[in-house]
Amino acid sequence: MKTDIEIAREAKMLPITDVAHTLGIQDDELELYGKYKAKITDDFLKRTADRPNGKLILVTAINPTPAGEGKTTTTVGLGMAMRKMGKNAVIALREPSLGPVFGVKGGAAGGGYAQVVPMDDINLHFTGDFHAITAANNLLSAIIDNHLQQGNELGIDQRRILFARVTDTNDRALRNVTIGLGSKVDGIPRQDHFMITVASEIMAILCLSEDLADLKVRLGNILVAYTYDGKPVYCRDLQAAGAMAVLLKDAIKPNLVQTVENTPALIHGGPFANIAHGCNSVRATKLALKLSDYAITEAGFGADLGAEKFLDIKCRKAGLTPDAVVLVATVRALKYNGGVPKAELAAENLEALKKGSVNLEAHIDNLRKFGLPVVVAINRFGTDTDAELEYIRTVCREKGADFALSEVFAKGGDGGLELAEKVIAACEKEKDFRFMYEDDMSIKEKIEAVATKIYGADGVKFDATAAKALAEIEALDPSYARLPICMAKTQYSLSDDAAKLGRPTGFTLTVREVKLSAGAGFIVVLTGAIMTMPGLPKKPAAYSIDIDNDGNITGLF
Repeated sequence: MKTDIEIAREAKMLPITDVAHTLGIQDDELELYGKYKAKITDDFLKRTADRPNGKLILVTAINPTPAGEGKTTTTVGLGMAMRKMGKNAVIALREPSLGPVFGVKGGAAGGGYAQVVPMDDINLHFTGDFHAITAANNLLSAIIDNHLQQGNELGIDQRRILFARVTDTNDRALRNVTIGLGSKVDGIPRQDHFMITVASEIMAILCLSEDLADLKVRLGNILVAYTYDGKPVYCRDLQAAGAMAVLLKDAIKPNLVQTVENTPALIHGGPFANIAHGCNSVRATKLALKLSDYAITEAGFGADLGAEKFLDIKCRKAGLTPDAVVLVATVRALKYNGGVPKAELAAENLEALKKGSVNLEAHIDNLRKFGLPVVVAINRFGTDTDAELEYIRTVCREKGADFALSEVFAKGGDGGLELAEKVIAACEKEKDFRFMYEDDMSIKEKIEAVATKIYGADGVKFDATAAKALAEIEALDPSYARLPICMAKTQYSLSDDAAKLGRPTGFTLTVREVKLSAGAGFIVVLTGAIMTMPGLPKKPAAYSIDIDNDGNITGLF
């Protein structure tokens, strides 16, 4: 079979203006980035504000293997299948981060015959949104250190600066750094650290902001440090929010591209699903609802991370109510959860599949707790055997869950027709959407609710550092206790231990750190060994990526 980049290169793309016209977007409501990419202006967003909303479909997954299991591919294929059925469907996705593209996972534009294009542009610099976020983030960092250098009028305690610099590449050497070395004019020496751009609070803010005015308020609310006498210092105290908003004025506009079958796709924002909320922008999702009868979006990693945050954070903040959830499951991910090493996932192993299927059952149970209809998409890989696929169907039948085989990777929209029919039917079913916790619960109670109801933990243990930080946050402002929580943990397990596969029981979730993201409007809860700056593997994907003298890229996937 052809590679992803070969398929993408052979796709007959339409000029993005033609794609926009199918959605009723006029030429002067687009800001073109070449022939096949465009941003949609605020004028169009305002013009469509009173349109009725279509159905909202969330695509999520079981716990993945380190290689990823095709959640984006399924999302893209589902949208294309609905278009083939004559339905007005629009896809809303996140933008890929350069870290995974050149690191372990590779690109995030779908795969096979279910991709968004131009694939190489989307996986690389795209329309520059991530660069703008990086610049805005690091402008604030520069202003903080300049404030220290210029006399420190606010009395910032340099040992309690919370805001970190970012870069959108995996660079482990930047996890802990010392800055300000040199002569007196080179700054105040202090310890600092870098995070990857997609873990930045600026990224989460961009994706949760309703408009430019909301963006500026949220930027101003970022808690950046404490003073020597323990008082909070916010971004607005440093007068940085306006300049940061200027850097983000274009980045806040949703991006329009298309699939290999010319289905419209809005790709905007890309927060990580563990340290941030893992969803594309509110603006893009709401625009997709205005443009279509069926808006199909996804949330990062497994349902225990991305879907829970989509439902408890994004839907709560943006006033969204999903109509159905698609749960992507694969034979190989379930075998991985049954104890099969990554290198041996291609071989048939019914015993491991049966052992790992408890992970699928857990996610079905969890999504039903939100009161939403669930359809299991069995994403077929070439190495899957008929016996293995039939066993997953049996598990779904026993759980009373709708299911469909998805072959969109190999067949494009034609391979998703059965899934599309099941999802359309699910959208018409009764739903009783509810959150996993209420606003007026304490922060500890919210953490315990997610840990016990979603992860299956017996309880929660708070390290001394986390307990102190939690008390400090509650003392800052009573309103912070009403914020939702953003749980950061490993994506490979329902627990906080990546080695505990399947459906772990008898464990206690350990919270080691709690951070306030006042601008984004949630509280980050770190468990396990979560890295906010990933490192490169021994053989990063970058080794295989190249470009020839004619400008043709190879090795990008």
